[in-house]
Amino acid sequence: MHDNLFVLFILVLVSVYKVHVLLHHKFCMLRFCFLQQVSPLSFSLLICSHLSPILFLELHCDCAMNLSEPNKEHVVPNPKPTHPIKSKLTKFTFFSLSILVLFIAISLGFLTRTNYFKVHYLKHSLKSSSQTLIRAIGSLISPQKSKLFVSSHCVLWMAPFLSGGGYSSEGWSYILALHNNIHSRKMHAFRLGIEHHGDLESLDFWVGLPEDMKNLARELYQTQCRMNETIVVCHSEPGAWYPPLYETSLCPPSFYHEFKSVIGRTMFETDRVNAEHVERCNRMDYVWVPTDFHVSTFVESGVDPSKLVKIVQPIDVKFFDPDKYKPFDLASRAKLVLGSGAVNGSFVLLSIFKWEYRKGWDVLLKSYLKEFSKDDKVALYLLTNPYHTDRDFGNKIIDFVKNSNLAEPISGWAAVYVIDTHIAQSEFPRVYKAANAFVLPTRGEGWGRPIVEAMSMSLPVIATNWSGPTEYLTDDNSYPLPVDRMSEVMEGPFKGHLWAEPCEYKLQVLMRQVMDNPTEAKAKGRKARKDMKERFSPEIVADIVMNLIQNILLQ
Repeated sequence: MHDNLFVLFILVLVSVYKVHVLLHHKFCMLRFCFLQQVSPLSFSLLICSHLSPILFLELHCDCAMNLSEPNKEHVVPNPKPTHPIKSKLTKFTFFSLSILVLFIAISLGFLTRTNYFKVHYLKHSLKSSSQTLIRAIGSLISPQKSKLFVSSHCVLWMAPFLSGGGYSSEGWSYILALHNNIHSRKMHAFRLGIEHHGDLESLDFWVGLPEDMKNLARELYQTQCRMNETIVVCHSEPGAWYPPLYETSLCPPSFYHEFKSVIGRTMFETDRVNAEHVERCNRMDYVWVPTDFHVSTFVESGVDPSKLVKIVQPIDVKFFDPDKYKPFDLASRAKLVLGSGAVNGSFVLLSIFKWEYRKGWDVLLKSYLKEFSKDDKVALYLLTNPYHTDRDFGNKIIDFVKNSNLAEPISGWAAVYVIDTHIAQSEFPRVYKAANAFVLPTRGEGWGRPIVEAMSMSLPVIATNWSGPTEYLTDDNSYPLPVDRMSEVMEGPFKGHLWAEPCEYKLQVLMRQVMDNPTEAKAKGRKARKDMKERFSPEIVADIVMNLIQNILLQ
C-alpha cells in the first residue's frame, strides 16, 4: 500500500511538471481538451498514466495549427512586455489549477465504488508503449535463435478479457490455445491481438489471474493491425456488437466492410434467439457457436445456416489437472447457512454459479434438503456471486426454505454453506479438488464452464441434460439429469422463451447414488477427464480454429 502511494505521489509530481510545460507552450493541451470535448477527468487521467498521451496531444495541436493555416508561414510574434508580478500570478494560478484537477481525478478514482481510476489505469497500461520498448530491448540482449515468418494478417479477438464470467473464461481459453499453437509453428499465418469488449472490467479478476496470463495480455494488447488485413472476432452476446445496445467498446471497431472478415462468437441459454439478435448475427460474415444445440436453435430462429459454424470450447486440461493440486480449505471461506457444521469426512457436494433463477439453485436446495439430513454427514457448498441482486444469500436461502414448506428432519438440516467472497482464478482447481462431486441443475447453459472444469478435475458431475451440456454429457462420463418439462421464461431479455425444468426427484436419486457408490462415481470422473482431454483440449480446438482462419485468409 505504501509503495503504491509513493508511486502515485511521484506520478502526480511528474504530471504537474508536464502540465506546467504544456501550459507554457500556449495552452496547447487545453485547446485540445475543448476542441475534442475531452472531460477534465479523462484528460487528467491521461496525464497521470504515461508520457505518450502528452506527446500525442502536442503533435495533434501542432498538426491542427499547420492544417488550419496551410498557406501561411509560421511567424514567431514579438513578445509583449508584461508586468513581472502579473506574469508570476498567472503562472501560479494555472499551476495550482492543474494540481487541483489532478488530485480531484485521483480522489475520484480511489473513492468511487467502481475503482474508476484504477480500471482506466489498467486499460491504459495494457496499451502502453513501454511494454513494446521493454520487449525490443530484450530482443537485442537475447536475440532469437531462428527467424520466423510473420504474416501481415491479424486476428483481433475482442472479448470481456478483464471481467470474469462465462464469455471471459471462454475468450481466454481460445487465446491461450491459439497463442501456443501459433508459437509452435515456424510460419505464423497471422498475428494475434486482443481488446477488452462486452462487459465491465473487474480488478479482482485481473489481480487473480496467473502472472503468465497477465504478461500475455500485455503482449497481445500491443499488436498493431491494418483493418483490411484483419479478421475481427466479436466474442460476446449480440447486443454488444456494432452498433451496441449499451455502452461498450465497438466491435468491430469500424464499419464491417472495412475488415477482411468479421466473426461473431456467441450462444444462448434458451430455445431460441431474439429477432433483433438474429438480424445482428446475419450481419456477420460467420457466427461461431459451441454446440449442435445452438446450430439447431439459431437456424430455427432465422440465422442464415451458411454463416453458422460449430466450434466447441477448449478446456485447459493441464491447468485443471487433479494430480497437481491439494484441496482448498472451503470451510475457511464459507458461511454456514443451514444445519450444523460439517464433521470431518463429510461428503462434499459443490455447486458454482452466479445467483440467478436460471441456474436452478431453488431446485438444488429443495432436492438436497428433502434427500439428506444431519445424520448423512454431507455438506453442500454454494460458491456464488450476485447477478443483479445483493449479497444477502444467507437470508435468501432461509426465506426460500420457509416459503417452500419443507419439513426439517428430526436430526436437523443437512449442512448448507455459502462462499460469496472472491476466489482467484488460479485457486479454482483446488476448489474442485476439495469436493467429492459437482452438481448444477441448471435450466439452460450456453456451455457450462464450471461443469467442464469439474469434469477435467475428474469429479463426478450431475448436470441438466439440456442445452449446451448435451455436447459433452454422457451416461459413461457423468450423471445426466433428465428434464421434467419445458417452462416459459417470465422476465428479463429472454421473456417468452422456453427453458428446461430439471427433475427434482431424479436429482435426489442421483445425489444419493453418487454418495453411496463411490467406486462408480470415481470411474465416471476418470472417464470425464479422459473425454475432456480427447475432445476439448486446447491443442485440438486450436487446430480447428486455425484451419478455419486460414481458409478465410485464402478467400
